[in-house]
This record gives sequence, structure tokens and C-alpha cells, in this order.
Amino acid sequence: MDAPMIEPSLADRFEAHRDHLRAVALRMLGSAAEADDAVQEAWLRLQRADAAEISNLGGWLTTVVSRLCLDALRTRTARREEPLAPIVTGGAVTDAGPDAERRLADSLGVALLVVLDALGPAERVAFVLHDVFDLPFDDIAAVVGRTPTATRQLASRARRRVQGLAAVTEADRARQRAVVAAFLAAAQGGDFAALLAMLDPDVVLRADPAAVEAAAARAGAPALAPEVRGPREVGEVFRGRARAARPALIDGRAGLAWAPGGDPAALFVFTFASGAGGAITAIDVVTDRAALDEIDVVLG
Repeated sequence: MDAPMIEPSLADRFEAHRDHLRAVALRMLGSAAEADDAVQEAWLRLQRADAAEISNLGGWLTTVVSRLCLDALRTRTARREEPLAPIVTGGAVTDAGPDAERRLADSLGVALLVVLDALGPAERVAFVLHDVFDLPFDDIAAVVGRTPTATRQLASRARRRVQGLAAVTEADRARQRAVVAAFLAAAQGGDFAALLAMLDPDVVLRADPAAVEAAAARAGAPALAPEVRGPREVGEVFRGRARAARPALIDGRAGLAWAPGGDPAALFVFTFASGAGGAITAIDVVTDRAALDEIDVVLG
């Protein structure tokens, strides 16, 4: 008589996916400790769930771990923290150093090593899940809370940055944040000379149609053109204004946000001259609700 088949326990089923889950978390977070925490939390959530109702356990667990990583990345961005050592190399963990960096570059690609930490949280999750682990965009959309089309755009944008952007160091990003903070202070204080000093000679201010319409609808508010060029012209737009704006990280980049009640209603996205931390070359004003919903914003 054949021996009766024994159904694997929930713990055994989870263990069968542990290595994959840890690999996903490691590549998203770059930290062994944080990755292990995410995997452990996924196990705890599985214990609280009705496992009998989960038709695809691997997919369910990957989604849970990915959402936990996304939350961790957003928290890290809000605190402006560096990824925690040690770094990851092809599923193994090692202390940081030249040899470790080279092995990581060989495993994930030099461009990914350079740019991954500069991506916004949702960009990073979309890129890792699709380009590293080949998950379909429909599944990734459920993780990042966006439409499949918007998720595809996130991954595409991240891929372009990985393939084409030069390295931006943490010092560069700190300088950019300092420039934005100084710009905000000068705008609020009406310091026109300070504003001019931070603007590139070819600076351009671009406002989306919703921002132009909103400015026109406000009684006593100055008109806002869809495009304003030149430091004096752009400086005049901001002089003595932006009083309710606050620093923010917008898709991982320094910027400003107007967020009454904590919900961003307008974003000011800054672009800097090459040699990060240089003069401001462009400011994009985004107020369209659909566009705002597709952008990662961490208020400073």
C-alpha cells in the first residue's frame, strides 16, 4: 500500500520561497538586516492570513515583501538615510569595499550599482521587480498602487536613468537640497538678488495647464504663463511668494511641495546644471491631480 501523502506545513511552504523573497528584498533595500526583517514580517502576515484562500503563495509573498520594501524605502527617503551596509552581491552578503563593489557590479550591472539608490522608491521597486525578476507590470502595479501603464512608465524611467545618468553622490544630493532650501528662503523673503544667484542664465519655468488655470482663477493672484524663460522673469514669479511651500523629495529628487493637510496639491520639480548641485536650470510646476497621484513625494 502506498504511503499517504503528507501535506506540507505552512512553514515548509514558506521556506520554499524564502531564498527568492530575500533576494527580492536585498536588491530593493541593499541591506541584509532590512531584507531579513521584511521576509520575517511576510511570514508573520502569512500566519495571520487565511492560507487556504491564497491560490498563488509565491506571488502573494512577493507582493507582501515588495510592499514592505516600498514602505521601508519611503521611510528611508523621508529620513534622508543612506542604504545600510552590508551590500548585496548576487544573493550573497559582504562588507562594503572595492572588491565587494566590483562583485556587486558584475552581478547587477555597473549602472544599476551607481543609480539604484538615486531612484525614487516606486521607481526602484518597479525596476527591480520587472528588470531583475521579470514580474509582469500587472502584478507590479498592485504593489506600487498605480495603473499598469503608469507602472510601465516608472520602470522605463528608471531604466533610462540606470542606462544613461551619471553618478550622483550623496554629497551632490545634499547640495541640491541645500540649493532648494536657499531658493525657498529667498522666495519667501523676497530676496531677488539671492534668487538670481541660484538661477541658470537659461533657466525655464514650466507650468502644467492645471497650474495656469488655478493661478487665473485666484482673485488677486498674478497670471502664470505655461512657460517663463530667463532668471529675472523666473525670479519675479517666486519673489515674495511660495510661503506655504515646503521642501520635499519628489521621485527621489530635491524639490518643493505645497501640501495643505499633508496631501501634495502642487509640486515644484527642480533640474540642476551638470555637475550636480549647480545652478537651477528648470522648475516644473505640477498640479494636475492625475499626475500628482503618479509621483512619489516625501515631505521634508
